[in-house]
Amino acid sequence: MASDQSIPTAVDLVVIGGGTAGLVAAKTAARFGVSTLLVERHRMGGDCLWTGCVPSKSLIAAAAVAASARAGHRFGVTVSDVAVDFAAVMAHVRDAIRTIEPADSAEAVEETGARVVLGTARFDGGRQLVVTLPDGTTGSVRFRQAIIATGSAPVMPAIPGGESLAVLSSDDVWELDEQPARLLMLGAGAIGCELSQAFARLGSQVTLVHRGQRILPKEDRAAADLVAESMTADGVDLRLGTTVERIEPAPDGLGGTAHLADGSTVAFDRMLVALGRRPRLDGLGLETTGVTLDDRGFVAVDASLRTTDRRIWAAGDVSGLPQFTHIAGVNGSIAATNAALGLRRTIDVSAVPRVTFTHPEVAVVGVPTDGAGERGLTVREVAHSHTDRAIAEGETAGLTRIVVDARGRVRGALVVGPRAGETIGEAALAVRHGMRARDLAAATHPYPTYSDALWNAAIGEVRDRLERGATARVIGLLAAVRRFVTR
Repeated sequence: MASDQSIPTAVDLVVIGGGTAGLVAAKTAARFGVSTLLVERHRMGGDCLWTGCVPSKSLIAAAAVAASARAGHRFGVTVSDVAVDFAAVMAHVRDAIRTIEPADSAEAVEETGARVVLGTARFDGGRQLVVTLPDGTTGSVRFRQAIIATGSAPVMPAIPGGESLAVLSSDDVWELDEQPARLLMLGAGAIGCELSQAFARLGSQVTLVHRGQRILPKEDRAAADLVAESMTADGVDLRLGTTVERIEPAPDGLGGTAHLADGSTVAFDRMLVALGRRPRLDGLGLETTGVTLDDRGFVAVDASLRTTDRRIWAAGDVSGLPQFTHIAGVNGSIAATNAALGLRRTIDVSAVPRVTFTHPEVAVVGVPTDGAGERGLTVREVAHSHTDRAIAEGETAGLTRIVVDARGRVRGALVVGPRAGETIGEAALAVRHGMRARDLAAATHPYPTYSDALWNAAIGEVRDRLERGATARVIGLLAAVRRFVTR
């Protein structure tokens, strides 16, 4: 907890929310010498630490160990009687949170010179904030600038018959100590797919229901198809193109029977919902400010992250920008710099990488590969069945693609395979700085790695350019001249 819980009467900058965006914003501003107050209503660290990145990747890691043990026979290693101690798995998840927690603590923020107060915040006009401490004490804070970084919360559907059901979300699934024998998952976006596969690998019977005709609707079809095949192999029952119309709850209030729109039923012990997220704005008092919302209900911001109230900024999930921790951190820094120094740094989402941590992982940056050819772009693909590291590890169900424009610049990339999230960083650098395929091809890559596929895709593009058009004619002329002078 922060050392001083008194409420200051005036500060230069107030930051509302102690998740990734708020943490970075407060630290950035304080390091500029600006008097900064961060107000957090619940616990420091936000969704990433407590309910998102850290716990989900810890669970996925445990699930991967179980899956690898069962599949060991492919390598001549037989592991019998693979047993999952779910309570121990969740203890691992919570231990990871505890280990990382100090980096996001109030003490870590205050080391930079900012103040942290744990309480709720409500705007009282465009220059004043009312802070209420847990003991009921209230105080008003005058500010010159403010940053809203209150994050987002899961969208929970209203399903007939499910009113009394204890439905899980990605926020509270981490409180489980007993593994659901039968898990019903609603939603096939990144969160739904990651958690469905992880629970299936840990031994739950998982049924995933999604209204769309394929999972991961935001990703290229080839990537979604590869993940769907892998999830099915892990035991996930995919029910696509349908929805849950009503629930018959069991007497325990936890499970029941779901009746789907296609006429089928699913019996379950727990239901987990991953149907998107909404901004956390309840009780914030935005109606007393000049801040407006966009048509989705998120805080409307311009390219500099300023809201429609010139003294108030927004960063992180609440702004409606791509909901990733790395986006929240970068935008927290941009908002704080602009608010504290009067600059007009702007956001750039053209080269933001994203990763879905299923098996295989799906990593994307820049222009999508689906439909790129119709826009006059070239797509180069290397199947991982031709990548030596993938062959050695028996992970050939994957691919790497790069999107290249007429000038040879890398405009986008897709990697599907183990550790795809590690490979995509190089492609993100190329897209961000307008690098050309020849730049990637000219950099010697270590062998054998999964990044060989990205390298070979770039080499293939360079080789093709050398074999066609004016470049090919010049090369032919140089070769002919060389043969002539060396006769």
